Amino acid sequence: MAAIKFLYFDLGNVLVTFDHRRAARQMAEAAGVSEQAVWQLVFESDLLARVERGETSDREFYEIFCQATGTRADYEELQLAGSAIFDLNLSIIPLVGHLAAANIPLGILSNTSASHWDYVASGRYGIVPGPFEQIVLSYQTGSIKPEPVIYRVAAEQCGRSPEEIFFVDDRRDNVDGALKAGFDAVQFTSVDALARELRSRGLRCNF
Repeated sequence: MAAIKFLYFDLGNVLVTFDHRRAARQMAEAAGVSEQAVWQLVFESDLLARVERGETSDREFYEIFCQATGTRADYEELQLAGSAIFDLNLSIIPLVGHLAAANIPLGILSNTSASHWDYVASGRYGIVPGPFEQIVLSYQTGSIKPEPVIYRVAAEQCGRSPEEIFFVDDRRDNVDGALKAGFDAVQFTSVDALARELRSRGLRCNF
């Protein structure tokens, strides 16, 4: 096994948690429609995947939403309603801090939209983007995990060969995609389990 030279973290349900049901509830309130209508439109179709792949912009999403629901909610209010769904995973802050203090290069590799990233990276969560020197986001690459392209972009962006990259994600399919791309990768279950995986690969910090 090659020595690990770069660590990529998934964003959702690793660095921050999120709740799509909260998004549906808040967007429904902003637009004056039922939560179920929002859920079906956004989360039971391919609309969210198109936005996260960058095929559909946030403004185009808004127009699709308005047309489908027969409403015209305030654009900024609707964007906030769909984005204010994240909470910092407090348990991972010490590990990230110690890895950064040990000068281990860190990055974020995430399926997300422009509005969600802008919300999370606006400064309300101190560790994002914080010590993460490389940010690889699906809407910017035109590819979503577990598609091969986004892992190739991640390797190119950090300047390391795939076998030198470690990746952690909460979803098994995204981990499998990373493994197929040549990364070393594990599924996130807990901070302690992740720390054990890193130590087993020779990575040392004060955590």
